Amino acid sequence: MQQPLNQTPEQIARDRIDQRLQAAGWTVQDKEALDFNAGLGVAVREYQTDIGPADYVLFVDRQAVGVVEAKPDAWGVRLTSVEEQSEGYANAKLKWVSNEEPLPFLYECTGQITRFTNARDPNPRSREVFTFHQPQTLKAWIQAPRSFRAGIAELPELNLDGLRDCQITAINNLEASLKADKPRALVQMATGSGKTFTAITQVYRLLKHAGARRILFLVDTKNLGEQAEQEFMAFLPNDDNRKFTELYNVQRLTSPSITNDSQVVISTIQRMYATLKGEELNDGADDENPAEQKWRRKEPLPVVYNPKLPPEYFDVVIIDECHRSIYNLWRQVIEYFDAYLIGLTATPDNRTYGFFQKNVVSEYTHEKAVADKVNVGNDVFLIDTAVTQKGGTLEARQLVQRREIKTRKKRWETQDEDQTYAGTQLDRSVVNPDQIRTVIRTFRDKWPEIFPGRKELPKTLIFAKTDSHADDIIQTVRQEFGEGNEFCRKITNGAKNPKSSLSAFRNEYYPRIAVTVDMIATGTDVKPLECLIFMRDVRSKNYFEQMKGRGTRVLDPDDLKKVTPSAKAKTHYVIVDAVGVTKSLKTASQPLDTKPSIPFKDLAMGLMMGDRSEETVSSLAARLSRLDNKLGAEDQEKITKEAGKPLTGIVRDLFDAIDPDKVEADAKAAGYPEPDDAAMQAARDERVKQAANIFTGSLINLMDKIRRDTEQTIDHDNLDKLLRAEWAGDVEENAKKIAQEFEDYLKENRDEIEALQVYFNTPARRSEVTFAMIKEVLRKLTEDRPRLAPLTVWRAYAHLDDYKGNSPAGDLTALVALIRRVTGLDEKLTRHSDRVRRNFQNWVLKRHSGAGEKFTEEQMGWLHMIRDHLATSFTIERDDLELAPFDTQGGLGQMYMLFGDGMEDVMTEMNEALSA
Repeated sequence: MQQPLNQTPEQIARDRIDQRLQAAGWTVQDKEALDFNAGLGVAVREYQTDIGPADYVLFVDRQAVGVVEAKPDAWGVRLTSVEEQSEGYANAKLKWVSNEEPLPFLYECTGQITRFTNARDPNPRSREVFTFHQPQTLKAWIQAPRSFRAGIAELPELNLDGLRDCQITAINNLEASLKADKPRALVQMATGSGKTFTAITQVYRLLKHAGARRILFLVDTKNLGEQAEQEFMAFLPNDDNRKFTELYNVQRLTSPSITNDSQVVISTIQRMYATLKGEELNDGADDENPAEQKWRRKEPLPVVYNPKLPPEYFDVVIIDECHRSIYNLWRQVIEYFDAYLIGLTATPDNRTYGFFQKNVVSEYTHEKAVADKVNVGNDVFLIDTAVTQKGGTLEARQLVQRREIKTRKKRWETQDEDQTYAGTQLDRSVVNPDQIRTVIRTFRDKWPEIFPGRKELPKTLIFAKTDSHADDIIQTVRQEFGEGNEFCRKITNGAKNPKSSLSAFRNEYYPRIAVTVDMIATGTDVKPLECLIFMRDVRSKNYFEQMKGRGTRVLDPDDLKKVTPSAKAKTHYVIVDAVGVTKSLKTASQPLDTKPSIPFKDLAMGLMMGDRSEETVSSLAARLSRLDNKLGAEDQEKITKEAGKPLTGIVRDLFDAIDPDKVEADAKAAGYPEPDDAAMQAARDERVKQAANIFTGSLINLMDKIRRDTEQTIDHDNLDKLLRAEWAGDVEENAKKIAQEFEDYLKENRDEIEALQVYFNTPARRSEVTFAMIKEVLRKLTEDRPRLAPLTVWRAYAHLDDYKGNSPAGDLTALVALIRRVTGLDEKLTRHSDRVRRNFQNWVLKRHSGAGEKFTEEQMGWLHMIRDHLATSFTIERDDLELAPFDTQGGLGQMYMLFGDGMEDVMTEMNEALSA
């Protein structure tokens, strides 16, 4: 929306904030015109508090619940610096309102950037959100007994029944990440190790124990969505005899409508985008695997606010196969939601690590999975042919057959000139049936050698280049093996009844061979698979690893025999490499630009100077289109003035220059009813020339300057690594100075501070040193010598003593360890908690090895609680037994029941033994 020219930046920001609030369902009012009947949520401008007017105070159902601190655009990079202002207004007394508690919901906003803090969280931390939450959301949050993050903090211990070790590690580490409020986490688990089961277990725990309202499970193909739905339906929790779908509503999206009572929503990322836009999804748009090569030259999809699907709609978004398309085309869809993002993949790359902020909570590799017998390994069998390697030549005047790819209609004609083709052109522009036949015949003859002792061909999957190539392979397989239609089937999105064919391939004797392109290349389970034939090369390292993963799944011998009767067990799988796929150079998935390494200015100058390649035109158009979406009116006007047309028009001309339909229309208009390649090339070159004519040196310089001035590049690919983490200057000398100063301070005050009197003068009485006495030492030290903070002094002694262990949890336990070090009780630095645990173990062993009565299991439980108390509080007294955690276990009375009249003696013994 165009802003009036005479408005201040502050007023422009306020207008945008008003619009954002209204879009989210808030009624925005001035304080002089308050009317709480206007709606559930009312945002009042300049509301008076006892420390001054707050920019906005948010009321829900007449109750004040939050504040908004407004700042102009220029504050976008400094919004975190105004959080204290927001907090001040949230804690202030409001005029006309008796607010006994601080307001829990705090926002800072420029009208472009919005940050939010929920003060009800265990450790309130601001985060960037797409926009303001809706009034009904804040009402639900204020009425809930605790926030979602508080619920996460109280998750109970994991029930380990039925879980593999790798799944236990993944869940425990993921929950530790969630409790630390890390917004993104990556679960890397080898194919076949149970990623989806792990994810569903986590979803179940978040719904049951943490108070999650709704969780989104994102996939990128319809096939994977159907598979995920089946796994949710089959999931039986280990603490309930009802299935997941009997406890919670699971909806797989097949239209833009989400039912309000769904706790789990399964959706392709394409369908979620359509739902955000309120549109129907084009037929087949979520059928194909969006391997990233297909999305080159496409712009990231714009996401706008949808009140029916607000950003807070989901608490958690789980992204299956997260190594794939999320970073290019669909990233903005995922980042729209104010939710934790959890990625699942077997094959992360640098972009995966970057997107998930290097927070890898599980690293379970294929090698580990094979060692744990969760996966099986592979052998490679090579089939090399001359045509595969070198291609061939079609000679002039040779009778050749032409075939239309879509209709398969054929015709014969004479080759008018010599044509040499490379092996890489096979089954794309050139088909050599004998090359296919040679590969298939070789496999037919060799499979008994590859799988000795088998009476029937093991379940085999062939990867083809295209649907047309798959058809050629299927016909050849049936002929060479002398089998009927049921023996070999095509399972692609374009095939008839792919679901029933896939089910039969998994569970029935026939088909023995399936041919696919992309549909079951990733994610889809076919556990009886024992052989993969590659008749297509794969350049993406991740994609290749995913394709290989189809063979790694383990299977119970009895289940394998149901489909392959002569098999004894699935011990490995075999890759039959017919195209050199195991030797070819693999790269990470391709980025959005086709010429990413070429600077913007060089691309534009190249076009101006005569570079007419499609890659240059498409890359330049893509970058200018991104720039066009970011520029304000002033910069747009500069470009329009220099170029003579708006940037939008320049971008459109570049895209039109390589649009095949427009190029063909130009060629026909030039007198070629059926334009050949030369006519098409001439028409395209003329279009590119006309589009390029607008570029001049001064225009390119202007665009480049505006581009550099208006954006920052966020690098998600180049990961950092630690080179050095140490104090500046002479570390040894600094450590000695700090240690000496600390020792001098203790000795100077040895007769003034009670605890120091004990440690220096009568160390045998150190069990009498109380928690309060140590706190007094810390108080005095902090007041007198603030630079001698215990953890700082700890680092100095750790360097001098070459201590390699962990640092103490806090200042008090560090202080005790340091006092012992200075007074000579410890020769080397020792953590207080480590000493307590070691002394406890020795004390128990000594008690149990003597003639006295041994402790019972219930008594040992109490002794462990006392040990943990002593690790942080130094002594145990009768009064402590009425505090946590003892009070929840029966307190003083329960300890007396367990230990009787010996209770006092036990506590005295532990005080003396554990403080030794």
